[in-house]
Amino acid sequence: MRKGTLLALATMLSLTIAAQRFTSYTELLDSILVSPGHYEPLPRATENWWRDSLPEDMRRSYILEGERMLGKSWSALPLSVFAEFKENGNRVNYEELCFDKRRQLAVLAMAEIAEGKGRFLNAVADGLQSLCEETWWGIPAHYKYKVPVAGEQTVDLFNAETANLVAWTTYMLRPLLDRRFPQLGKRIDQELQRRILTPARKNDYWWKTAGMNWNPWICSNWLACVLLAENDRQRQLEAVGQILRSMDTFVDSYKDDGGCDEGPGYWDRAGASLYECMNLLYQATGGHVDLRGNGKIKAMAAYIYKTYIGQGYVLNFADSHGNRNMQHPNIVYPFGHFMGDKTMKRFARYMADEKDLTHQAGRCYASEGNFPSLSRELFFLRQWGDLQQEHAEEPRLKNVWLGDLQIWACRPSGGRLYVAMKGGNNGESHNHNDVGQLLLYADGQPVLIDPGVGEYTSKTFSDQRYSIWTMQSDYHNLPLINGRSQRDGKQYGARMVRQQTDALTLDLAGAYPQEAAVRKWLRQVQVSRKGTVSITESYELDDYKAPTQLVFMTTREPVCGQGTIRIGDVQLCYDCRQLTADAEDISTRLDPLLRGMWGEKMYRIVLTVLSKERKGTIRYTVK
Repeated sequence: MRKGTLLALATMLSLTIAAQRFTSYTELLDSILVSPGHYEPLPRATENWWRDSLPEDMRRSYILEGERMLGKSWSALPLSVFAEFKENGNRVNYEELCFDKRRQLAVLAMAEIAEGKGRFLNAVADGLQSLCEETWWGIPAHYKYKVPVAGEQTVDLFNAETANLVAWTTYMLRPLLDRRFPQLGKRIDQELQRRILTPARKNDYWWKTAGMNWNPWICSNWLACVLLAENDRQRQLEAVGQILRSMDTFVDSYKDDGGCDEGPGYWDRAGASLYECMNLLYQATGGHVDLRGNGKIKAMAAYIYKTYIGQGYVLNFADSHGNRNMQHPNIVYPFGHFMGDKTMKRFARYMADEKDLTHQAGRCYASEGNFPSLSRELFFLRQWGDLQQEHAEEPRLKNVWLGDLQIWACRPSGGRLYVAMKGGNNGESHNHNDVGQLLLYADGQPVLIDPGVGEYTSKTFSDQRYSIWTMQSDYHNLPLINGRSQRDGKQYGARMVRQQTDALTLDLAGAYPQEAAVRKWLRQVQVSRKGTVSITESYELDDYKAPTQLVFMTTREPVCGQGTIRIGDVQLCYDCRQLTADAEDISTRLDPLLRGMWGEKMYRIVLTVLSKERKGTIRYTVK
């Protein structure tokens, strides 16, 4: 038996004696995993629980969203739009059409479950049939051909996500669908086998050993399809064994602090998707695979509130598509409940109240992510009564230190400022060249920001990634040393990290290329008891080549004066004998996604160092 697998770890205590009877890992798995066709984790739509146990207003909200979808046609996805990614790099046009179609099905399925009268069943069946007729369920950015080919059923994120939606919709409504459309279920079974179950099991995809979101995101969807739709025992055991090994790789890739280097925006498809795998396995093995006591996974869960600023804002390092809290309580609460994390459960109740889920659950569900996760919503609703017993509380941690990821945050008692900084390296997943990046919020509102990332294009994950301005250190709150920006690569990272409760010091020199001629650049951010933030930049250069500049990004129009820069009601105070200040409006750089995050305006403040000396110290404050 491979003792490194999560299964072996989870069953070590409960099956120590029994495990001695088994000669192989597969034999052990065979003894505890539910048989094909017998996995029933949720009441089906024909059962009255969904009508009797949820508030009437909540049920009605799902039904109203479904009614908006009735009569809407099921459009084909044009080849010409799919081809745009290879032709001009645009991936958004196809994704919008693809995701909208899946949203339509997810909303209709939830409406039928909530109402239980068969009124939405025809539309659901039409949607399932339409999906079955698509050539491929993924997106062009993840496909090797210009247009989809029936014989190339690559398993990517959205091929798997679509399969999950189809599998759960069919599970919930199968008795009703079989009576009205007796051949549809058989067609769906064949499509799930062809599109995900067979290719995922037979191919050695790179994501199976990845330490980033693709691994658990796909595995959670694949596992659901295996448990719900695989009818062959040996294929089921082989697939679950592979999934366990993939989960193992993902967990091993994380450090003990549980930090997600992809940023909070990807947590729901990294750590949270790992939870979905754990929950499915816990149920499918009668509780034998139980990872609730794993300290690293507890830290992975807690990451989502450790990176929370307040008023919905999060630390949006890396490729974050949102600066506000992107998470839905339909994953935060079940994960928190599973791990027994009181802070997380109370945070989920706070989210639910803020979103007014009792009355607006349908609207929130319909607008969730790329398209709604039917399975997440169903598992969440089964715990609705438990959620109502929780005390709503916004997590406002005073101090955070994720030592492995090197993220520090401080919220001084009685102060209005919140400050955070990251170290790490420039080879992280979804990396931006941002070692030493500083963020500052006042009264819960952004002052010094991380722009995040705009709409994904063909450049985003290519060798042209760092030609995109949002990836460059020039557009983060960082120094341009001797006119040089940071360089991408794992070898470019922070050195001499010194963390205290009220301060963090990093040597940023290692994040810059040799051409920057920098021997040492110590950036220290310290918070006083009164809440003032002091920043000290101590540097040693091997040569002076060009004026060094300190860059800051903001969405509030800065007013530059002698020794002060006013950003809203916050002042950045500097020594005008050391620095000159200027600001530029870069709003024309914002694409629709960035404008949705920050509004119509963005500014870049530049403080230029006057001294040509190769050694110096610069101090400035924010208050």
